[in-house]
Amino acid sequence: MPRAGLSPASVTEAAAALIDEIGFENLSMGLLAERLGVKTPSLYKHVAGQADLAHRIAVMAMIELADAIRDATQGRSGKEALVAGAHAMRTYVLEHPGRYAAGNAAIVTGPDDPLVPAIGRVLASWTAMLHGYRLDRDQEIHALRMLRSILHGFSALEAAGGFQIDTDVDDSFTWMLGFIDQGLKAKWPDLIPAH
Repeated sequence: MPRAGLSPASVTEAAAALIDEIGFENLSMGLLAERLGVKTPSLYKHVAGQADLAHRIAVMAMIELADAIRDATQGRSGKEALVAGAHAMRTYVLEHPGRYAAGNAAIVTGPDDPLVPAIGRVLASWTAMLHGYRLDRDQEIHALRMLRSILHGFSALEAAGGFQIDTDVDDSFTWMLGFIDQGLKAKWPDLIPAH
């Protein structure tokens, strides 16, 4: 009989909170059981194992990230949406580094995987950030890849303490967003090679 109060959702939430503290790479069923005050075998009544748990955290993280960006960008467009969405993503990564790492490590297991629509929500949020730039479809895909790469890289490096130079990190982030905004406004069609 599963312990009262525990469910797949509550176990996933507890694991997500744990890895935000100790790092995704340090997740173990034993540590989670200890955190929840149960024996490790009790967790298997709620999740199939550590891989299943990590996948559930990834789905949750992608939904949370998508919603944070969506909420920040609603009613905004152009640079205002870009800045608001970028700050929302950066804040999410800094506040939830473990679950964000789980989301990036996850692999889609098939077309019915709940990770598919969760990732779709993130892409929709990033697309909304770019909407005001009126990019054509090909440019939008390039811009999405650029945006993901830059925001992920900056946020992940910051969360890991990777910025040690004595210059304000917020200033660097603002400078970077201004640079992205100018590039998106230029659209640079001649720089995209024809195939």
